[in-house]
Amino acid sequence: MRCCGKLEALLVGLALWLAAGAALASGIVAESARLVADEDGGFSLVADFRVDLNRRLEDAVNKGVVLYFTADFELKRSRWYWFDQVAARRGKTFQLSYHALTRQYRLSSGALHQSFFSLEDALRVLSRLRHWRVVDKDEVDSDVDYVASARLRLDPSQMAKTFQVSALSNRDWSLSSEWLVWNFSFPEAPPEDAAPGEEEDGDGDGDGKEEEEKEEEEEEEEKKEEEDAR
Repeated sequence: MRCCGKLEALLVGLALWLAAGAALASGIVAESARLVADEDGGFSLVADFRVDLNRRLEDAVNKGVVLYFTADFELKRSRWYWFDQVAARRGKTFQLSYHALTRQYRLSSGALHQSFFSLEDALRVLSRLRHWRVVDKDEVDSDVDYVASARLRLDPSQMAKTFQVSALSNRDWSLSSEWLVWNFSFPEAPPEDAAPGEEEDGDGDGDGKEEEEKEEEEEEEEKKEEEDAR
C-alpha cells in the first residue's frame, strides 16, 4: 500500500511538472527587431517573435474560434524636461482561423490572406513581421535620438463578448510578449554631390579656351608670314 501511495504521489508530481513545463513553453517571446530604411525615406519594421499557443487556444482555433493578434510599435523622443514625445505609433492586426471544409488554417491582415495546412506554419509566418511601414519621413528629425519599441500580443478585445469575458477571467487567454526596446536615430542625409558632368564640363570649357587661343596665335603668325612675304 505504501508503495502504491508513493507511486501515485510520484505520478501526480510528474503530471504537475509536465503541466508547468507546457505552461512555460506557451506564450509569445520577442527575439529581435530593427528599422529598415525605405526608398522614399521612411522606415519599415523587421521583427521576429516566437509564438506558442497553449492547449486551450489550440482547441479554440480548431473549433472555429478566430484569434486576433495585434502588433504594436512606438517611436518616442526622450525629453528630460517633460514626458517623452510620441513621434509615431502604429498597430497591425492579424486574424488566425481554421476552416474545416478545406482543413486549412488561415492568417489574414487587411486584404492579405494566406492559407496553411498546419498550425505551426501559420504561427511561423505570424511570428515574422516584414515590410510593415511604421515611420514616415516627416515624422522624424535628423540627428535626434529616439527610442523604438515593439511587441506582439493576443487581442481578445476584438473577439466576441462571450470570449472577452472568458479572457478576463482566464490566464490562458492572456498572451503577450514583452516590449522589445532599442535606440534609433535618423541619419542626416549626406550632402548632394555635384551634378554629373559639371567638372567635366568645366574642364571642357578650359580646353576649348586654350584651343581658341592657339588658333588665334596661329592666325596671327600666318598673317605676319604673309606680310613678310609681301
